[in-house]
Amino acid sequence: MTDFLERRLTVIHYYCLGSNMPSCLVLLLLFLHLVCTIKVPLDPNIQRDLIQPPTIIKQSAKNYIVDPRDNILIECEAQGNPYPMFSWTKNGKFYNVAKDPRVSFRRRSGTLEIEIHGGGRPEDYEGEYQCSARNQHGTALSNKILLQVSRSPLWPKENLDPVVVNEGAFLILQCNPPHGLPPPVIFWMSSLMEPIVQDKRVSQGLNGDLYFSNVLRQDTQTDYSCNARSHFTHTIQQKNPYTLKVLTTRGVPERTPTFLLPTGTSSSKLVLRDEDLLLECIASGVPTPDIMWYKKGGELPSRKLKFENFNKTLRIIGVSEEDSGEYFCQASNKMGSIRHTISVRVKAAPYWLDEPKNLILAPGENGRLVCRASGSPKPTIQWFMNGDATEVGAPNPNFEIAGDTIIFREVQSGNSAVYQCNASNEHGYLLANAFVSILDVPSRMLGPRNQLIRVIEYNRTQLDCPFFGSPIPTLRWFKNGQGSNLDGGNYRVHENGTLEINTVRKEDQGKYTCVATNILGNAENTVRLEVKEPTRIVKGPEDQIAKRGSSVHLDCRVRSDSSLRLTVTWIKDDTQLYINSRMKKDEDGLTIFGVAEKDQGAYTCVAKTELDQDSSKAYLTIQETSSPTSRLTSQLIDKPDPPQDLELTEPSVRSVRLTWVPGDDNNSPITGFIVQFEEDRHQPGTWHNLASVPANVNSVILQLSPYVNYQFRVLALNELGSSMPSPSSERFQTAGAPPETNPGDVKGAGTSKNNMEITWTPLNSTQAYGPNLRYNVKWRQRHTGEPWSNITVWDNKHVVWNTPVYTQYELRVQAENEFGKAPEPSTMIGYSGEDYPKAAPTDIKLRVMNSTAISLQWTRVAPASIQGSLLEYRAYFWRESSLLKGVWVSRKKQQQSFMGDRVRGIVSQLIPYSIYKLYLVAVNGRGDGPKSDVKEFTTPEGVPSAPKYFRVYEPNREMIVVEWGHPEHPNGNLTAYNLRIQPFNGTRTGKAVFETLSRNQTKYTLQRTDPVSRYRFAINARTQVGAGEVITAESPVRLDEVSSKSPAPVTDAPTEVPTIPPTSSGATTLLATTSTTSVTTTTAGTESSLVAITRIPNIATTGPSLWNLTALPNTYWANITWMHNLEPGSVFMVEYTDSNNTVKTVPVKAHVPSIQLFDLVPGMTYRVRVYSQEHPSVTSLYVTFDTSSAYTKNQVDIATQGWFIGLMCAVALLVLILLIVCFIKRSRGGKYPVREKKEVALGPDDNKEGDGSFDYSDEDNKPLQGSQTSLDGTIKQQESDDSLVDYGEGGEGQFNEDGSFIGQYTVKKDKDETEGNESSEATSPVNAIYSLA
Repeated sequence: MTDFLERRLTVIHYYCLGSNMPSCLVLLLLFLHLVCTIKVPLDPNIQRDLIQPPTIIKQSAKNYIVDPRDNILIECEAQGNPYPMFSWTKNGKFYNVAKDPRVSFRRRSGTLEIEIHGGGRPEDYEGEYQCSARNQHGTALSNKILLQVSRSPLWPKENLDPVVVNEGAFLILQCNPPHGLPPPVIFWMSSLMEPIVQDKRVSQGLNGDLYFSNVLRQDTQTDYSCNARSHFTHTIQQKNPYTLKVLTTRGVPERTPTFLLPTGTSSSKLVLRDEDLLLECIASGVPTPDIMWYKKGGELPSRKLKFENFNKTLRIIGVSEEDSGEYFCQASNKMGSIRHTISVRVKAAPYWLDEPKNLILAPGENGRLVCRASGSPKPTIQWFMNGDATEVGAPNPNFEIAGDTIIFREVQSGNSAVYQCNASNEHGYLLANAFVSILDVPSRMLGPRNQLIRVIEYNRTQLDCPFFGSPIPTLRWFKNGQGSNLDGGNYRVHENGTLEINTVRKEDQGKYTCVATNILGNAENTVRLEVKEPTRIVKGPEDQIAKRGSSVHLDCRVRSDSSLRLTVTWIKDDTQLYINSRMKKDEDGLTIFGVAEKDQGAYTCVAKTELDQDSSKAYLTIQETSSPTSRLTSQLIDKPDPPQDLELTEPSVRSVRLTWVPGDDNNSPITGFIVQFEEDRHQPGTWHNLASVPANVNSVILQLSPYVNYQFRVLALNELGSSMPSPSSERFQTAGAPPETNPGDVKGAGTSKNNMEITWTPLNSTQAYGPNLRYNVKWRQRHTGEPWSNITVWDNKHVVWNTPVYTQYELRVQAENEFGKAPEPSTMIGYSGEDYPKAAPTDIKLRVMNSTAISLQWTRVAPASIQGSLLEYRAYFWRESSLLKGVWVSRKKQQQSFMGDRVRGIVSQLIPYSIYKLYLVAVNGRGDGPKSDVKEFTTPEGVPSAPKYFRVYEPNREMIVVEWGHPEHPNGNLTAYNLRIQPFNGTRTGKAVFETLSRNQTKYTLQRTDPVSRYRFAINARTQVGAGEVITAESPVRLDEVSSKSPAPVTDAPTEVPTIPPTSSGATTLLATTSTTSVTTTTAGTESSLVAITRIPNIATTGPSLWNLTALPNTYWANITWMHNLEPGSVFMVEYTDSNNTVKTVPVKAHVPSIQLFDLVPGMTYRVRVYSQEHPSVTSLYVTFDTSSAYTKNQVDIATQGWFIGLMCAVALLVLILLIVCFIKRSRGGKYPVREKKEVALGPDDNKEGDGSFDYSDEDNKPLQGSQTSLDGTIKQQESDDSLVDYGEGGEGQFNEDGSFIGQYTVKKDKDETEGNESSEATSPVNAIYSLA
């Protein structure tokens, strides 16, 4: 079903009762089908038209404590269509808001506003509230909100007697604060409001009491008062102070530790999941004991551990079940040690595993709501519909409750409702609303219609087609209103309907139509794509040096698309140039008349259209007019002499003035100076450019960096280059200072699963500003509030170990030297190392779309199991077998990536009529996760590919033979071949004839009706699905037709001989080359043909370019060569187009820029060009060439006729007699009369064949008929030399690459006639007839 193409499937859990569980599941799966939820777009027009049950979007906290001095707001906001109405309950009963004048609803909201100012009592409004939002499609509920008013009771009055204690004894000062809501903040101070200094001897416990491990004499110097600060009012209440009196003795006896808190040897602690666990141990003893913490049977969780209150308190942040166990604290001093065991139990209020999500379905579809929660003890799940309890097992035709899942079957338009799931245990509850909305919407388009998209050729573009419907429509793209769905290859269709074209070419121009279809109707939209030629500056300005007063022309020739408005502007020194009366701008560039010193500078030509732009830059230098004296010496010009007498003056903290005396310009004016520096600390002996100075200046103030020991030198420049460096100046040391910048490019990334490597770009020598440059590195987990960890390093990286998997960290790196620190660095975000994903995608559903593509849908893996950044889901698939018998298949795995967090995708470019297997993995930065279940699927039959080869030849003048090979990819069971035959003569064509041939037939013979016409053939194979790709060919041009044509005139031009890869060893090549076309006649051991070499005589230009493209074609292949100035290892794309406008592209990455194109069609015209894969705009011009026609002289298909069989028997007998005679003569020492054998006359029917005559030369130097003599006298064939002798045993025939026999008619004299009876390699008529047998 096409309406399921891009749906996200939801998994239905079935609960079956009884013993036969597998059978029950199978029956349920057959009865119910899976569907997806529909995502409603944010388009306000769509939102306004669609119904929506209420959804709570804002509410107050469950435990809501308010300030008694302020008005009370109990929030409840919801959305829906129609807009919902609101009502409240208080303590489980309906709350009539209208009866209380102090209570009102906020406008267009369910929020309650309770007016307290003016005499209201906030205590009267304490209680448990719950909000309801309802419209005609359902009712949503808020949490139960417990409203409480903050209280800050006063401390009871009491008189405290002085506390008397012996020196060295322990002491506990109790606070006992009054109960408040929320509990107050406790701290100890003196009566003079001075804080009590705490340390490991004196500290405050969690209960607020002040503990002295041992009392000292100086503890009497102050009094001690407990203070409580209220949360809302921030008022502080102070308890009456304690006065301490210490009784001193001559010596304080040392004693072993004892615990003040907790008491005894063991205790227990209950904590809820995700809360902080606080364990406390306070001990007394002399000397003051140290506290250490341990966990029985394991290590403390260091990544979420904190020690507080001088190691007396252990805090574990966000505890989980694995933090349960026995902890013990140990107090020790030199007198001994004791320990206390604390048994920790972790319970949990309910928390979500799968919170129910809103479900939007189409009528007749199925779905489910899942509400899974965990806790300790396990929570109870209860379902409500529109606020009313729904019992498990209650009869309902449209849904069924099965524990934590509601299963919907064949929903109808009136089944919209809001369902509540309540998960509760003794520690708390969770309440979630999820609505089920039934939408019935035909397909509709959301974007603007009939858009025009213009794009520059070779760029990437996207054609948008936003759509919506319920059920979710299937979207397909078509070009020019015909053809198949566009997806795969250069096209990619995104989930939102956008069609992406990776590389746009001219042939991609046209009208694109997107069609959205569901069961309620279709909708379509059209996008027109126009492909424009890129804007290029074909000749830009070049650097020039001009005399003052002369005229200068700066080139700027632009090639752009004629349909785009081109604007050419000039920029001088980064500012737009104002064209004044001394300047003239035209199509070829910019002319400046009477140039002056102010015209010197950098000129940039900017060619811009509304779609793209190009620019080219050059520098113009103005020289003074030469004097008469200088003209006399102008022939002796050279680079300038180096400057002399360098002097440093005006020293300051960050600058110094450098002055020099210019050297002789050697009759070429100096155009400027370069000031360089060298420092002796970090890179001694290395000189760096510091400043550029105009030619008319010999003094400059240099801006310097702190703490660098500088040395300077100066170079002079003229049009010939730079001078030798001047003598170095004296050293100049700048004072040190703190760094002003921090390292850049701070990053944090894991190199393994348990670390994070922090790296940065260090400061260079001129940024250090002082000795001992180092870096303060800080890090901490983000959003935990933990303190910063830090370390000082002198390198540019630091590795943090024992980190949790893929956790966010805050990073800071600050530079520091002996003079101080750099400013506070900014905080960067890094991540610890990733681990492999722990889970695989589940619930994989696939649907066969067509013979080459399937759609996949799956359930995403849980975020916690990714253990990193999810990069993609990846499908691995392989061809298991073919449904065609006896076909070998490669089981090499292929893969298809689905970028991002997706739940659906399409696998394309499959082979039809095959069995495939597939599995999915989740992929993060570490690699692949575990495999999903392997799925098997079968692709249906498709249309076959083109026949493997297609040849047309004429064995004689009466018939034409057509041969072809079976398709390389039949893609199914072949049913027939369709052959189209059309005669033509020049530009006139006859009526086409169509033949349907057997699926096993690979040869067809056509009897000629006239000797003049040629024939054009087209053939394709068929399966049950349809006809495959068509391949065409024409009958060859006969030799008499070729020779009767006038030769093309040859233009006199210098001859150039290109480098041509030899076709075979021993080949002789003659080149007659003009400036544009070379004609090559080649004689080889395997083929002979008239080959046209087409080349472009352009030369290399500045910048990356391709030139001198050469094509050397033959019958079935062509050698392509070119020249370039790109980087070694560059990848080139060879693009060639045949007469049927079929475009093919072949990548080339070779040291020698050449390629041989195979499988060309004989007698076809091709256009070829070469361009850079990295820079598509760098391309050669097109070259056109023709492949040679194939003249094969194969035997006539008469082998099955009776008269032929009889003739062959007679010939065989004749040959046998002839061999016997030859053998007798040879055994007698005689020689076979070669000339007599050649002059044996054949019968009148055998003398001339339709494909040429067997004429033999009477002299060795006389050329064969149909041959021509080269400059060196070598005889060469102009036509194909296939010979019947190749079927015999003694010939030298060979096989060419397509399997046919190719022979060679040559005339060469036997070197040694005594070695055999043959006088030449030419085939005699007798042997030719014998070969037919």
